[in-house]
Amino acid sequence: MTNLASSAVGSRRHTLAYWVATALIVFELVLGGVWDVSRAPQVRGLIERLGYPPYFLVILGVWKLLGAVALIIPRFPRLKEWAYAGVLFDLTGAVASQVASGLVDVGTMAYPIVMSVVALASWALRPSSRRLGPR
Repeated sequence: MTNLASSAVGSRRHTLAYWVATALIVFELVLGGVWDVSRAPQVRGLIERLGYPPYFLVILGVWKLLGAVALIIPRFPRLKEWAYAGVLFDLTGAVASQVASGLVDVGTMAYPIVMSVVALASWALRPSSRRLGPR
C-alpha cells in the first residue's frame, strides 16, 4: 500500500511539474506573440539592433501564438512535437542572434536559455496522451 501511495504522489508531482512548465511556455508564447504582432517598442528596438527587418516580428508573433494553441489543446501529438521544436528554434535562435550581433550580456542571454530549459522540461514531462505513439 505504501508503494501505491508514493506512486500516486510521484504521479501528481510529475503532472504538476508538466503543467507548470507548460503554463510558463504558453504564457511566454502568448505574451511574446502579442508583443511581436503589435510591434511593441521594446521588441521592435531589439529586433532592429539584431539586424532583422520589422516585418519579421509579425511572422514570429503569429507562429508563437499558433504554437501556444498547439501546446494547450488536447490531442494532436504530432502538432505538439512541431510546436516544441518551434519553441526551441525560436529561443535558441534568439541566443544565436544575440551572440552573432554582439549583444551579449547576462540579462539578455539568461532569459532565452532558462526558457529553453523550461520548454525541454515541458516536452520531457508531457503525459502519454500528448506524445507520439509508436509507428
